[in-house]
Amino acid sequence: MKTLFLDFDGVLHPSLPRPHERFALAPLLCEALEGFACDVVISSSWRFQMSLAQIRLKLPKPLATRVVDTTGEAVIGRHARHREILNWLHANRLRDWRALDDSAFEFPDPCHELIRCDGARGMGPVEAAALREWLRA
Repeated sequence: MKTLFLDFDGVLHPSLPRPHERFALAPLLCEALEGFACDVVISSSWRFQMSLAQIRLKLPKPLATRVVDTTGEAVIGRHARHREILNWLHANRLRDWRALDDSAFEFPDPCHELIRCDGARGMGPVEAAALREWLRA
């Protein structure tokens, strides 16, 4: 199973969104995932303030139904988000993954699994195309 690790800030909306911009780009992600088998795991720091059920309520239904888990406990130090993802993958015995994230410093360079978004604008057509390319492979 393919697994997408999803950040929110800088991905589904700009890093510093106005209230009406929150999750405004979620429909683009839904469209990119449409027709493909792919689970979503929340890697966003929102997981520390909200339960999985509360997070699902923030997302459009086509995306919320794909959300299977969060990456769990925080890891401190260099490339923390990447290490959190690797811990989750190891625990769940999965290998085929991508991360949709704007924080390149959270990942080693290079990290071929990272689909990096521009945090000032969030996910766009280029990132959606990269995601679909991986899903078709």
